Amino acid sequence: MKLVSDPAIAKKIRKMNQRVRWQDPLIVERNIDQTRLVLEDGQTDNPEFSFLVVGDSGSGKHRGHNPQRQVAELMLPHHNESRFMLHMGDVIYLVGSSEYYQQNFIQPYREFILGGEHPKRVAYDQMVFKLPILPVPGNHDYYNLPILLSFASLTTLPLRRLLRSRLDLDVGLHGSGTGDAYARAFLDYLKAFQLPGELNDHLDQYYTAKTDTGRCISYQPGQFTRLPNRYYTFRYGGIDFFALDSNTFNDPPPLPKTKEGDANRRLLEKRREDFEQEKLQIVEISAKLRPENPSEADQLDDFHAKLSQIEEIIVDIDKQLATNKTTLTDTEQLEWLKRKLIESWNNTEVRGRVIYFHHPPYVTEATKWEQAQTLIIRDRLREVLDAVAKEIGSLSQGRPLVDLVINGHAHCLEHLETMDTGHADSHIHWIVCGGSGFSLRRQRIEGADLREDNRLVARSHLFIGRNGQGSQKRRPYSGLRIDVKGDGQPKFIVRPLIAEWYQRQWHNRELEPLFI
Repeated sequence: MKLVSDPAIAKKIRKMNQRVRWQDPLIVERNIDQTRLVLEDGQTDNPEFSFLVVGDSGSGKHRGHNPQRQVAELMLPHHNESRFMLHMGDVIYLVGSSEYYQQNFIQPYREFILGGEHPKRVAYDQMVFKLPILPVPGNHDYYNLPILLSFASLTTLPLRRLLRSRLDLDVGLHGSGTGDAYARAFLDYLKAFQLPGELNDHLDQYYTAKTDTGRCISYQPGQFTRLPNRYYTFRYGGIDFFALDSNTFNDPPPLPKTKEGDANRRLLEKRREDFEQEKLQIVEISAKLRPENPSEADQLDDFHAKLSQIEEIIVDIDKQLATNKTTLTDTEQLEWLKRKLIESWNNTEVRGRVIYFHHPPYVTEATKWEQAQTLIIRDRLREVLDAVAKEIGSLSQGRPLVDLVINGHAHCLEHLETMDTGHADSHIHWIVCGGSGFSLRRQRIEGADLREDNRLVARSHLFIGRNGQGSQKRRPYSGLRIDVKGDGQPKFIVRPLIAEWYQRQWHNRELEPLFI
């Protein structure tokens, strides 16, 4: 019973390039940078500003309560004081379907959207943001649906069990179309312009911002709020922000054809089989639970979360078990990041750098910290930063190459700091903000210190996730407000905003800020 299908990296890249007409001759001849935007709000030169952060929010109803909406409401008092919101991906669960944008994004964030006072009138592919929402794609935003696509699949026993269960999965009749729904919702979908002159006119109207890398898209809050690409950069208050698509450089290398590799393969195959059995048990038990009973409704929520969690683990295992494949890495994007970071360090107008993407390289959440995807993302980012450090030499004057890295994917709120890793990702602050609406996860039992070959490489300073048992179980959903202070080297004041579901009631609180 497979619930999701993760398309191949080559397909993700090819499809997304087609949607933005990557390097189309009309774009090239205008010297347009398709990886950059300028946020036209009249305040980009102010060195002190605030922004919001959410991630992994894209769930719908939770048996009568909506964590995502609760977090969105926590953000509202900060709306007027913030310049934009960064979204860490997984905008829509379970398979990024366009069917669920209305329920799982537009209605929860209606105050951020033009015309949001009548959310049902807002089409998912026509959204205009009053307060910019600047996302990166998550793995669920790319997932396709391998079941429910044909009548024959409806006759299979596991599927009939699933339909009889009370899990209420956010799964419709189709998946994301390999990220097509995400692209139509957030990107400048240039593929739609087919008539003669249409693309010319559009480029002349909206790609008018002038930068040192050429013309680029002019992002105008309340008027035109499209992103140029699945990865992009923008500058605000002297800070360079780099948004990445980590879904295209998260494939681990294949297992080696050695005795050790064969042993690991057998172990992974056994784990996969065990997880499949656990999924069937969850479906069977959930069929007997009553959503109208509060305690059983919470148990259904837990089962819903567990099923999604298991599916993600199986996807990670499948990536490791894949045979006869050539591991593909999005080298074009990683080379772009390397080049842009070097340019940033050589630009005296830039005083800081923030990178954000979906998969965290460092995390202590129980299901993500040792996943193959986590480790390969860490390696890929290290390779880029090591190359940048070699190129810029003493230019950094002992500062970390990046001031802050923000991720999602792990369903928690966490602040980590790397130690001396032996690489150029040393002494960087990492924020994981992946608990803004979907299921929450616990911290690993091994604790806050992350080690590699017995070397301490990172330490978690704060972890907010699911905790407690039974009637004392707490579910603290979270978002962030980050204030940027200082004229020179920036200081970041990170303010966690918590909406905790405890004993069938909401308890909102703001924690003491973190100073970075």
